[in-house]
Amino acid sequence: MVFDSAHFDLQPYAGFDMARYVRRTYCSWEDAGWQSLLVQRFEHVPVVEDMELPGAADLHLVLPVAGRAVMETRSGGRGSRDAWQPGRLELRVPDQPVLRSYRGDGPMRSVQVHVPRGTVDAVAAQLGGRAVDYEAMAASLASGDPLIEEIVRTAGAPGAADDLYAESAAAFLTTHLLTRHARRPVPRTPTREDARVRAAVAMMRERLADPITLADIADEVHLSVYHLVRVFKEATGTTPYRHLTRLRIEEAKRLLRDTGLPIAQIALRCGFASPGALSTAFLRDTGVRPSVYRNS
Repeated sequence: MVFDSAHFDLQPYAGFDMARYVRRTYCSWEDAGWQSLLVQRFEHVPVVEDMELPGAADLHLVLPVAGRAVMETRSGGRGSRDAWQPGRLELRVPDQPVLRSYRGDGPMRSVQVHVPRGTVDAVAAQLGGRAVDYEAMAASLASGDPLIEEIVRTAGAPGAADDLYAESAAAFLTTHLLTRHARRPVPRTPTREDARVRAAVAMMRERLADPITLADIADEVHLSVYHLVRVFKEATGTTPYRHLTRLRIEEAKRLLRDTGLPIAQIALRCGFASPGALSTAFLRDTGVRPSVYRNS
């Protein structure tokens, strides 16, 4: 996908074989005459092996609107597995090429927004001139932002809006992202409660297969249930129950990847009462069923 360098700092995907992987159904430059914001809609091929996406200079948001898959991504020597599912936003870190593979469960479509790097730099300067932490922004946005999601959806179906709309949307998107998502939390001084949270997490890891309760964990670390939930959420940003579920899902992923154990046996090893309970929790966390994750 080759972009007009008069409006963007670089031609982000010059040389990328777009027709091999996607079919573009809308382009705001061509269809709406915009110059300040590039919005595209794509239909994706359902199976991809080792797609090389070059790094782009601009700020690139991806919003899946149809289809589900597990995306395997490698960048800078690191690998990750993330769910592609409707509403799950992704921010591509600028200037960072990636290698990506996936196998979808059906038709896959997305809306993708590119904000020029010049717009990002100008807004950052107005907000104090600090360097933009794109890694922090991408990690923060991955947990969701209904406002950004709605703006991207709306920009993908703008009607007769002119470039003033595009310019305003680009400025607002950038301001919101830099204000809400681009700052890493300030490290806190460890406290006694932190030590108890670490002990609670250690207990969870040791007893993943057991039907442990909040009361069991609280007793282990000598706290009331109320105090445990409060300090645990302050330290981790989530509740003990959700953290335990996340640990169980991560162990289930490992067993699905690295063993041939039946899903029913994996469910029991990870503390789920039944394969159905595992499937429900797994789908909620990753966007796909355990069987789809294993096959992909």
